[in-house]
Parts: sequence; structure tokens; C-alpha cells
Amino acid sequence: MLRTGNPALKESTFRGVPRAVGEEAMTLQGTVNKTGLSLLILLAAAAFVWNSANPQLFVVMGLVGGLVTALVTVFKNTAAPVTTPLYAAFEGLLLGGVSLMFETRYPGIVINAVALTFGTLAVLLIAYSSGLIRPSENFKLGIFAATGAVGLLYLVSMVMGFFGKSIPFIHESGPIGIAFSLFVVGLAALNLVLDFDFIERGAAMGAPKYMEWVGAFGLLVTLVWLYLEILRLLAKLQDRRR
Repeated sequence: MLRTGNPALKESTFRGVPRAVGEEAMTLQGTVNKTGLSLLILLAAAAFVWNSANPQLFVVMGLVGGLVTALVTVFKNTAAPVTTPLYAAFEGLLLGGVSLMFETRYPGIVINAVALTFGTLAVLLIAYSSGLIRPSENFKLGIFAATGAVGLLYLVSMVMGFFGKSIPFIHESGPIGIAFSLFVVGLAALNLVLDFDFIERGAAMGAPKYMEWVGAFGLLVTLVWLYLEILRLLAKLQDRRR
């Protein structure tokens, strides 16, 4: 069963998608190449915002643009060759602005978060490729359920924020807040494993070539989430030391 906690790569993604007959099919290497290109676009957009005088404007642009392109990609997979690079650019604007704001308050935090994010990606990719990690169905179900629970918790927290309320402890720099962030970082990292498995199965099914962009999009969604959670964790740890 194709199960992942990533909303961009869900069980129904390959349902109804015809096998590539008489045309190029989705491959693992093709997905890796398109993921790399998307990351380069994201980093270029983030670097542009890093040197801007008004990062808040780009955060809003990235948030809105990223949401729109993500929804289009999820509901119309055939548009992924266009929407995935656009999504990468918008997320670059968002992350560039957010990173600059964090860096202003916590000097040095961004380079550490970037290194930890790409380090986690590299380690898990090596572990998965070598066969050290192979997710079972129970493992997939557990990650799927935990990811959904965290998503629901964040949604409730956001709604409460509109009324000036917040869920206690989890957003603070105390032991509970740090433990929560560690859990979410670990959960985001494990979602990468499910993404790898999902993409590998899609390639084995002989999905059309454009599905490589869908796979790249899914990985990008998880990596953005992982980076933001690592950034929040490092900020809490620095607050704890002060």
C-alpha cells in the first residue's frame, strides 16, 4: 500500500495514473535530478530575500504563492513540471524571509539549521538506499497517524491564536517544548523515509515522466517542514541557555 504522512504524496496519487507505454517513464534518478533542481531554485530565491530590506513582504508572497502552487500540484499532478519549480521559488522567498528574521535574533542559527537539514537528508537517503531502513506497513501507519495528529495540533494552535490563546508548553523553551520539537523533527525526518519508499514504488509501477516532478514536490514539502522544525528547535535551545 502506498501510504505516507506527506499530504503531497498520498495513497491516491498514483491511483488512476496510467503506466507509461511508448513514452519515458518515471525513474529514481530523474526524480533525484528534479529534486536537486528544485532545491537550487529554492536556495536562489532564499539568497535573494536574504539581502533584501523588507523580508516580511517576501514572507507573505512566499506563503500565499506557495499555498496556491501546492494546491494546484496536489489536485492536478500533470501541472507539476510547471508548478513544482514555482513552488520551490515561493518557498525560497518564504524561507529566506523567515531565516533572516531568526538569524537577526539568533546569530548563526541558519547555517546550523541548513547543515542539519541536508545532513539528515543525506544520512537517511544512504540508510534507505543501502537497505538499513525499510518501512513496514505498521511503521508507515504509525508515521501517518502521528503526522496527522501533529498537523491537527498545529491547526488548533493556529485557530486559538486568532483569539489570543495558545496551547501551553509546546511553543515554549522549557523541557516540554524542547521535547515536543525533538519529536516533531524526528517525525519530519521519518517522513523522508516514507517519501523515498513512495517514490521508489511509483517508479516501479512505471508511472509517467511528469510524476518525477510530483515526487520532487513531495520531497520539497517534507524538507521545508524539517528545516522549519529544526530552526524552531535550535531557537528554543538558545532561549534555554539565556
